[in-house]
Amino acid sequence: MLILILLWCGNALAEEIEVFAGAASKPPTEEIARLFESETGHTVRLYFGGSGSVLSQMKIAGRGDIYFPGSPDFMSRAKQDGLVVVETEQIVAYLVPAINVQRGNPKGIKVLGDLGRDDVRVAIGNPRSVCVGLYAVEIVEAAGLGDEIKPRIVGYAESCEKTANLVALKAVDAVLGWREFESWNPEKIETVLLPPGQIPRIGYIPIAVSSLSKHVKIAEQFIEYCCSDTGKKIFEKWGYLTREEQARAYAPRAALGGDYALPEGW
Repeated sequence: MLILILLWCGNALAEEIEVFAGAASKPPTEEIARLFESETGHTVRLYFGGSGSVLSQMKIAGRGDIYFPGSPDFMSRAKQDGLVVVETEQIVAYLVPAINVQRGNPKGIKVLGDLGRDDVRVAIGNPRSVCVGLYAVEIVEAAGLGDEIKPRIVGYAESCEKTANLVALKAVDAVLGWREFESWNPEKIETVLLPPGQIPRIGYIPIAVSSLSKHVKIAEQFIEYCCSDTGKKIFEKWGYLTREEQARAYAPRAALGGDYALPEGW
């Protein structure tokens, strides 16, 4: 009888939280959520997509416990709309922009300018709603290669996950993505690093409690779990960088975070 009472009490205390997340963190976030559920008894419902898209979904639905975009640009939009509790924001991991090509690099893509070649098919994330797409445009424009590379872009993906899949499935020859895409699918994706001078900004993945949350304490608990040694080890296992100095090794003079205004024509 005592065991039944304890089980009933445990189930009664269990809650479900909703996490609206950019797909830039999908593999480690899914793993962390499973562990969190097994250790706490709470349920974590994950909604992945472009960082801007899931923010819009959360706003329209009028619910959600955590916002977990793939870059600070979209967290800034959430703050402007009053959709997150600002003081709960933390950085979970860092992202380095790079060129991702098919394994073996059959087109011999070595530098950013190669993406402007007539024989190369390029894709990027939709810069209006996908963090990695916004960074891609910034890189191309900063290098003065917009006129050469933009005509070679044959697709604008709806999320980081779909951006990576385009090159993994050989639908394109290259994407301007994250260095971390290779660790998602190492058998099919290879990374060509950009020289430090061509990386204007290093990205990072922020997380915060939604101002719409009805389960603030559990949301805060999940955030702490993501930022704990356990959470960071999972991100590192998937190839992510969890310390700023690690990211800066790829671009020592690049800005960290901040916003980028999408230019006319994109």
